[in-house]
Amino acid sequence: MLRSLGQMPVTGSDEDPRVAELRTAISRLRRELAAHPAEFRDRAIAEDELATLAAMTSDGHPEIPRLRRSLLLVAGAIGSVSALSRALAEVRTAVDLFGEPPRR
Repeated sequence: MLRSLGQMPVTGSDEDPRVAELRTAISRLRRELAAHPAEFRDRAIAEDELATLAAMTSDGHPEIPRLRRSLLLVAGAIGSVSALSRALAEVRTAVDLFGEPPRR
C-alpha cells in the first residue's frame, strides 16, 4: 500500500513493531468511534482512554499495566456497540502482543 502512494517502507527503524501495531489499531478505533453516529453514555470515557493509549504509544515504551487498564475501560465503555467490535478486537490483540500481565 505504501508503494502505491510512492512511498517506501522505512528500514532500520528502531521502533518496536508491537508499538506500531498498537498505534495503528488505536487510530482505527478512534476513527471508527468518531464516525459512529450514535451517542452512548460512556462515549467520552472511551474517547479519553483511547487518547491516553495513543499518547502512551508516542514515546515508544508504553506502560503495560496501564495499557491493560485502559483497554478494560475502553472495552467496558464501547463493548456493547457491535459496529466497533472488530476495531476493539484489533486493539486488544495489539495490547496482547506485549505479553501476559504478571501474576500476583
